[in-house]
Amino acid sequence: MQLLKPENKKNSFLPLLAVGTFGLHLLTLLLLVFHGSMLQQLSQQLTPQSLVQLIDGRAITVDPQQNLERQPETIRRFVGESISLMLTWSQQQPPKTVWDITSQLVAEDFKQKFQLELTNLNPESQFDSVNRGTENVLVIQKVSQPTKIGDGQWKVEILANQLVFSSSDRLGKSISFNKQILVRAIDQPATSLPNAAIPLHLAAYRLGEARLEIYNVCEIQDKNCSVN
Repeated sequence: MQLLKPENKKNSFLPLLAVGTFGLHLLTLLLLVFHGSMLQQLSQQLTPQSLVQLIDGRAITVDPQQNLERQPETIRRFVGESISLMLTWSQQQPPKTVWDITSQLVAEDFKQKFQLELTNLNPESQFDSVNRGTENVLVIQKVSQPTKIGDGQWKVEILANQLVFSSSDRLGKSISFNKQILVRAIDQPATSLPNAAIPLHLAAYRLGEARLEIYNVCEIQDKNCSVN
């Protein structure tokens, strides 16, 4: 009988050692991939979406940067179109319905005061309803360039008239709306879309993508508007 030499015994363990080492490396690689995937998912959850402002004034939401800056055209468009939506009424689109939708663009602590101001804009009409054949349309003459009054806060002057038409007065009458509008940047869009959205919901939602809100409105000659 021939006995195995010590060298042969040593050589017989080499394949087993290689297989074991390969298995250990494979397990380590799988663990690294797993942990990398978990960290990537966590990073996506913790990174807020950010605003991208287009040159034509539109705004879209993308990942992952956050800031309080807004382009002047984005601010002007938000102010002009928001106020236009709020002050354009008809029997098919009564002021209360308009307010319920567009008030999402107004700061929570300013809504009641601003609604009262809109109600008193034309004392002859009722805010809760509109008579048959009556239409209110806001016509804007000017929206100024925004003036920065703080971090993420701006003041915009708007010169406009609300034209009121009725079945008995097709020429209509004009009510001036010359105001200072104060807006500020917010972290998340304030607007949302219901399941049965109407065009007004969509318009308000698009404006809300700018992540701005109206937090004060003053008379055009008020010198202390920014501190009220």
